This record gives sequence, C-alpha cells and structure tokens, in this order.
Amino acid sequence: MIDRFFKAVDNSPLIIFRIIFGFLVACECWGAILTGWVKRVLVDTCFNFHFIPFSFLHPLPGNGMYLYFFVMGALGIAIMLGYRYVLATITFCLLWGGVYFMQKSAYNNHYYLLWLLSILMVFLPAHKDVSLDVKQNRVRLSNVMPSWVLILIIGQLFLVYTYASVAKLYPDWLNTTVPARLMAGKANYPLIGELLQQTWAHYVITYVGILFDLLIIPALLWKPTRKIAFAVAVFFHIYNSIVLQIGIFPYLALGFTVFFFPASKIRKWFYPKHKKAAVLQQDQFAASKFIVALVSLWLLVQLCLPIRHWFIDGDVLWTEEGHRLSWRMMLRSKSGYTIFKTKEAGGRKQKVRLEDYLTNKQINSMVGKPDMIWQFAQYLKDINQRQGKPVEVYVDSWVGVNGGKRHRLIDANEDIANQPWTWWKHNCWVLLPSVYIN
Repeated sequence: MIDRFFKAVDNSPLIIFRIIFGFLVACECWGAILTGWVKRVLVDTCFNFHFIPFSFLHPLPGNGMYLYFFVMGALGIAIMLGYRYVLATITFCLLWGGVYFMQKSAYNNHYYLLWLLSILMVFLPAHKDVSLDVKQNRVRLSNVMPSWVLILIIGQLFLVYTYASVAKLYPDWLNTTVPARLMAGKANYPLIGELLQQTWAHYVITYVGILFDLLIIPALLWKPTRKIAFAVAVFFHIYNSIVLQIGIFPYLALGFTVFFFPASKIRKWFYPKHKKAAVLQQDQFAASKFIVALVSLWLLVQLCLPIRHWFIDGDVLWTEEGHRLSWRMMLRSKSGYTIFKTKEAGGRKQKVRLEDYLTNKQINSMVGKPDMIWQFAQYLKDINQRQGKPVEVYVDSWVGVNGGKRHRLIDANEDIANQPWTWWKHNCWVLLPSVYIN
C-alpha cells in the first residue's frame, strides 16, 4: 500500500502548474500595487487588524509595502521560470504569510489558499524540468515525480471545495437571500446586470454553486465526466472572475485542472517540442513512512481545522468564532454599527471617534466581527495607558445578518479591553440571541 505513494509518474502536470502558479503570483502582487489595494489596506492605515497571535507583524513604514509587494511579484516570476526555485518559493511563502497574517480587514479565503499552496510548493519537485535551475545545472533533469504529489494536491482541493459546498447548506443561502444580496451590487453591469437581479437567476446561482463545489473534483477524477466537468469549470470560473471580481483565484482554480488529465496529454499539449513520453521507473523513489506521515498529517489538519466551530457554542455566522481558515466563502453579509466608549477611573464614558484611528474600510469590516472589536479595544487601552490615562473600554454593537433584524452583539456592560481572547471556546462577552438570521 505504501509503495503506491512512491510510484513514479509523469511530472508534466506539476511543471505546468508551477509556471501557472508563478505567473499568477506575479499578477496578484503587482496587481495589488496597481489597483491601490496595497495603499488602501497597508499604507493608509494607522492600525492594522493582525491575526491575534501575530502582534509583532506590522506594515513597513513609508513606501516599504510597495517594495514588499514588488519583491513578491519578482519572486513569482522566479518561480515561473524555475530560477533558484527553492529559495524563491521559501522566500515568497514567508513574505506572503507575513502580509496575510498582518491584516484581516481585507480577509479572503483565496489569500489563505495561496499561502497553503506556497507552503506545499516548497516541498514539491516542481523545478525538475523546463526550468532555469535545470538549464544552469543546479538540479538534475527529471520527468517523473512520486505519486504522493498528486494525492496531496488533489486531497487538498477536495477538502477546499467540499467544505465550501457544505458551508452553503443553511437557510439564508438555500432560500437565495445571500446570492440576491451579492447580485444586488452588480445591477449596473453591462449586458448581465439586469439578468443577475432575476429571482430565477438567484436560484441558479445558489444551487449551481453548491453542486459545483461538491461535485467538481469527483467529476474531474472520473474519465467519463472529465471533459464535461472541465467545460463547466471554465464557464463557472470565468463567470466568477467577471461578476465577483475575485482576483487570480478563478484562473488558479483552472490551473489545477492539469492534475486531472492524463499526464501524457499534458505533455503533448504543453510540450510541443518534447512529445516523448516520460520514462517511468517503478522503483525510482524509495518508500518513506516519514513522508507518508507528513502528507497524512497535513491532510488531517486540513480536515479538522474547518470544523472547529462545531465545538464552540453559538453559530459561527453570528460569533465568527472559527470562521477564518475554514473555506467559508461569501456566506453572509453583516450590517450595523459599533460604538466604542472609554472610561477613566471615576470619570464618565467618552465616545471614541473611530475615524481618528481607522479607515472606512476597517470600520465597516469590524462590524459583526468580535475578534476585531476586541483587538481595537486592546489598542485603545494601550494608547491611553501610554499617555498615562488608564481606561476601561465598553462597546455598543448592534448587528444584522443578511439584512435581518439587528441584535446586540457585545455585552455593553463588560470592559472588553480587560477580557481575554479564547480560541477554542466561546467568548462569553459575545452575546447569543436566540434568533438573528432571516
């Protein structure tokens, strides 16, 4: 059984994916500069909502973040060309991880996926062919790889898509409330804007989305449905790119399809001057229980991490506890307001002017997210203490989910700045109304 993990298979899908991956990384990083994303999210901010354990991560001062993203884009080109691949991939992984955990007001599951992929690509032999490393004799040419590479990549994709589908199985998605709200902002799109406002279109978007995420990986794996699944994937991801405008992810998702077609065809399609099939040596890769254990552990973590919210009191749609790193994509919208008040010993509560500390995007992102509310309370406490004015911080927060009735989110009588943040159980100062979803 273990020998199957180390069977030599044609590596052309991995080589082609490396080229696609590197190119898209460059597009993502340089595009973030050109579209103003870096400026809005990392340059124009006074305070950043980092992931809670990563308080040591801060944006570089001045124009430093522009250089940061330019370097990451250049690393993408190096990965694409296979130039000093291992060093380039490790460096990109660290830099992308840094910027990902540095801020979450622009949180996106696709950014998380890109970070996971960059980790995996460090350990995959994706530079053994069609690379400058081979041409410049830094690595030995090889046209095969162990089959555990395919198992790892396809297993990761299966978990991502399956969890994305399962997460949509709740009332506000099934009754089209969420898709209708998503499409309401697309009414001004030429040609398709009016179409996207139709009720029947919302039902199509709802149930096609669920079925696509649930079935696409099995359909690509099964030969009789592979071509149909590929055609559907092309339409689905191009649609998402145009309508949802979610960056490189649709094209990255299409890039993954190279792993589902026979490697001999991938070699023929993409290597027009090297059509000779790979010479496979069944005993080329020595079996290693250590590698099997690592692959199994990685997939086990990816299996368990997205379900942690099931073991925390309250609905994750309301509390957000366990929402991140869980493939819960475009599942809800929240509206409301959050008022912070500070109180010195023996004094009266003073309302905090949020615009003095946060951008409009950060203020809007914080609504409905207790961890971000808690972080900002800690920040207010810290800056006041540095000024010699110890304060308590109270929060008046009312939130509605998916356009529903607003309910109080935070216990207004608790000094939030004096509360700990707990990871694996419910934070008691986050209130749990009995009904808060349509």
